Amino acid sequence: MSVSTSAVFVSRLQGLPVLDATGDPLGKVRDVVIQLRTAKRAPRVKGLVVELFARKRIFVPIARVRSIDITQVAIQGQVDTRRFQRRDAETLVIESLFDRTIERPNGRRAAIYDVSIKPVRAMEWEVADVALRELTTGSRFRLGSRGATSIHRWSEVPDLLLSSTQETDHLLAQLVDMKPADVARELHDMGPERRQAVVRALDDTQLAEAMEELPEDEQIALLSALEVERAADVLEEMDADDAADIIKGLPSHMAEDLLQRMEPEEAADVRGLLIYADYTAGGMMTPEPVILATDATVADALARVRNEELSPALASMVFVCRPPLDIPSGRYVGAVHTQRLLREPPSTLVSALVDQGLEPLNPSSPTAEVSRFFATYNLVVAPVVNAEKQLVGAVAVDDLIDHMLPEDWRGDQMDGTDDGALDALGTGEVSGG
Repeated sequence: MSVSTSAVFVSRLQGLPVLDATGDPLGKVRDVVIQLRTAKRAPRVKGLVVELFARKRIFVPIARVRSIDITQVAIQGQVDTRRFQRRDAETLVIESLFDRTIERPNGRRAAIYDVSIKPVRAMEWEVADVALRELTTGSRFRLGSRGATSIHRWSEVPDLLLSSTQETDHLLAQLVDMKPADVARELHDMGPERRQAVVRALDDTQLAEAMEELPEDEQIALLSALEVERAADVLEEMDADDAADIIKGLPSHMAEDLLQRMEPEEAADVRGLLIYADYTAGGMMTPEPVILATDATVADALARVRNEELSPALASMVFVCRPPLDIPSGRYVGAVHTQRLLREPPSTLVSALVDQGLEPLNPSSPTAEVSRFFATYNLVVAPVVNAEKQLVGAVAVDDLIDHMLPEDWRGDQMDGTDDGALDALGTGEVSGG
């Protein structure tokens, strides 16, 4: 039996103060949320249940946790302050596992009195070990009892293993480690009842990423079947351009209701894209490129493009603008390739490195013009600037390809018959050209 050395026991997290991104107290840790997985993989830590000072409990994804030490938990980024609700496939460590009695292989009964978790890579944690206290026949477990204690790997504890009868849980555990396109294919192939059960149990982020890979009619059907608050949450997790595409396909009253329920900042990004026509640079762009001020340095720029949440395409170029730096920005100055940043001293001003030969796209540029632009400049992302010389977004190559392929290409891919879509792309027979 081997025991992890870099693990943190959940009992030591309980009650620790949680500090927000500015260093101000947010609340206290009350529990840890985990999800079981198949293929002999350790249960994944999904996040923390944090009790705010107003005594409302919220969920903080583990990806938002910047650091954990013996005195506090520090988080980063924005936190959703809606009340925490456990999903079907989730387990609360303190509430559901602590004090649970299990049967040991030696025939003795034991109770779980602690569980440890450990980081396995950036922004990912999993269950490591389980602390057990043996019980004598007829005894009841209680904190402070004197039974023999031992620490075991998670895989030695039946309650952390999926049984063969937990079909939906097994499926969910498999989906956790799949790529979004593969999750989308599984959802596409499911019967209505199974799909409804799985969608209900998936977390908002994974469901959003999978929906982005589904045909548009299936996206709308899935979103329409959700409770309106959940539908708004899922839209918030989607890329703004993908959310805008779905919103356009909904009845106007439903679309407006969802936008009203979304976080104001997320809704503003989507509304900003709805004004542009389909098959134009404005209609396919993202409003979240990397934007820097004219006094930013190469070091500042490289720190921004290291963000793991950026797609490779968006991380390949930064855009320099006058304040304000939010979309729509102040006057657009120019674009700098990340490859150029890597060749310059860290103290160099980014504004001195702009590509003078790269003219930006106009929001009304049609798909054919955008595709020629990408081919001419050998780009994977391109700036979009309006008539007032403001940066309003950036087109990534994956979004361009989405708009070049026939409208039903995702459905063909789901059915394993995407040769026609590829042929159309190869011959230039694209929509919006």
